[in-house]
Amino acid sequence: MNKSPKLMDFSKMQDIFSPTPAEIREHLYIDNHIAIIHSSPKVFKLMMQQNPPFIINDHRLGIIVRGEIKAIINLVEKRIIAGMLLFIGPGTIITPLEISPDLQIFGFGIANDFPLPFPPGQVPPAFNGQVRDFQLPVEENDITMARQILETIWQLVHQKDYNPKTLGSLVAAQMQHYNGAYQQHFDNIQNTQSREQTIFDRFIYLINQHATQEHQIRFYADKMCLTERYLGTVIRQASGTTAKEWIDRSLLNHIKAELRHTDKSVAQIAEEMNFPNPSFFSKYFKRLTNMTPAEFRGI
Repeated sequence: MNKSPKLMDFSKMQDIFSPTPAEIREHLYIDNHIAIIHSSPKVFKLMMQQNPPFIINDHRLGIIVRGEIKAIINLVEKRIIAGMLLFIGPGTIITPLEISPDLQIFGFGIANDFPLPFPPGQVPPAFNGQVRDFQLPVEENDITMARQILETIWQLVHQKDYNPKTLGSLVAAQMQHYNGAYQQHFDNIQNTQSREQTIFDRFIYLINQHATQEHQIRFYADKMCLTERYLGTVIRQASGTTAKEWIDRSLLNHIKAELRHTDKSVAQIAEEMNFPNPSFFSKYFKRLTNMTPAEFRGI
């Protein structure tokens, strides 16, 4: 049975890293609104010991300078290597699998209530909630620019009584930098990617957005203007897994997170996840996990 994802928010990170030696903590900055990592592979090694998978409820932007990370991010196994910009957003479920000994990574996370200076409705498209995560191979000058902005943020937060508006502007500048790289990368993919891979990526994107409400293949086929049969064939060929299994994986991850990390009743979760009734919900959950929701919550 898959393990339930654990919430990895700033408070949990503070609990993990506060007792650690100074040689680790000197590479970290965490408060209620922003968390920054400043080049320490030991931080990620310690995270690996916290029994993943994790669910993220904030926005995190990383810069991979050296080494690599292998992880399952929103159901898809990824290899994240040097020269990439990384983003994971709210609702992302991540399971780190392997971290190279030479890993060097810089990055920051911002809480959902972080005061960004964007006007209403003008958050960069890569961060407006439609994209759950991305990993971008970029040019060296893009990495350099991202590091320079991050370095300025790092220096700012260590100043006494720093100006929060300055911090917000620097965070917004980094988001705009990532958004530009994302838009360029997306355009390149659209021009070169095979039709089958494009369909698979679009399908994964859609189930990450809609699986809690839409449990049937027909919905996704209709959204993509494809027949159910054709979509099912392409997904199996591209991934070795059926489309329904992908939907069930995503839905089950969300259900487990609700059962483990909230006090909602089974009936309330069933309703929110668009099941016809609690009995059907419980039978569905038991069929996939060999446990009832109540038994899972009691572990």
